[in-house]
Amino acid sequence: MAKKKAVRRKKVAPASIGATPEQVSATNDPRLGDLSARVEQDGGAVLGQYSDPFGQASVMLVALPIDRVEPTPYQRDPSDAHVKKLMTVIEKVGRFLDPVVLIHHDDLYWTPNGNHRLQAMKKLGARTIVGLLVPDEEVAFKILALNTEKAHNVKEKSLETIRMARALAERRTVKERDFAFEFEQAPYLTLGAAYEERRSLSGGAYHPVLRRIDDFLDEPLHKALAERERRGAKVLKLDEAVGKVVTALKNRGLTSPYLKPFVVARINPIRFSKSTEFDFDEVMDKMIASAGRFNVDRVKQEDVAKIGGAPPADEE
Repeated sequence: MAKKKAVRRKKVAPASIGATPEQVSATNDPRLGDLSARVEQDGGAVLGQYSDPFGQASVMLVALPIDRVEPTPYQRDPSDAHVKKLMTVIEKVGRFLDPVVLIHHDDLYWTPNGNHRLQAMKKLGARTIVGLLVPDEEVAFKILALNTEKAHNVKEKSLETIRMARALAERRTVKERDFAFEFEQAPYLTLGAAYEERRSLSGGAYHPVLRRIDDFLDEPLHKALAERERRGAKVLKLDEAVGKVVTALKNRGLTSPYLKPFVVARINPIRFSKSTEFDFDEVMDKMIASAGRFNVDRVKQEDVAKIGGAPPADEE
C-alpha cells in the first residue's frame, strides 16, 4: 500500500499572475455566441461577458427565469436555517448581490455553488436569478472547492464528495488522483463511503488522523470507489470499537462531549510522529487493536477535560 506524502506549495511573486483589467474586459470565445442564443431562447438575458482575472476563462453574466435553475444533483441538502437566514438578509437589504455560478445542462441550468441562495430566492417568490454562466460544463465538478456560501461540516463535505465521485465515474473513465482538486481531500471520499452506510458516524473524530494517512489513489474512479468503500468499512469498524470504549467510560460516570475525540487521540499511534508518510491499513489496524485493549479504569475525568477545544462538528 502506497504511503501518503506531504506536498508543499511553491511561493509566487505578488501581482504576477492572471490578466490585466483591459484583458478581463475582452473575450473572444466563440462558444459564447451559441450560449447567448440559448439563454435568450430560454427566456433569459445576457447582461455582459468577460475573461476571468485569474485563468482568463470566459464568463457570462446572465439573468434567468428562476424555474430554469436547479442545484447539481450531487450537492449536500440545503440547510433550512441557512435558507431562512439568507431570505431575511435579502429582504432587509432589498438586493440580491451575490450571483450564483451556472452551467448549461440539458434543458436546465445547474448551479454547483449557490443552492442556498437559489432556494432563498425561490421561497421569496423571485421571478429571476442572476448568475455567472460558464461555458465549460466540467467546471461544475471543480467549483465545489470554492463553495463558501455556508461552511461545510465533515459529514456534508464527505457525502458531497463521494456523490461527485460516483457521478464522475458514471460519465467518464478517469483516475481518482486526476480529480484531487475537485475532491479537495482524500479522507472526504473515505468518510463519504462510511457515511453512506452509517449517517450517525462521528467522522470529525477520525478526520485528523485520516488527513495524515489517506491519499488520492492512482486508480480509475470505478476501482477507486471500491477501495473507498473498503476503507470506509474499516473506519466503521474502528468507530464500533471506539464506541464500546466511550460507552464503558460513560458507565464509569465520565460525561463529556469530548469522549470520542479523547479515545481516538489516545489510540492514535502516529499522534506524536513527525513522519509525513504512513500506511493507511497499518495505522487503522493498530487503532482498532488499541481500542480493543483500552483500559477505561485508568481514565480520570480530568484527563478528558485536558483536551479542551470543541467536539468534532459533524452536525449543524
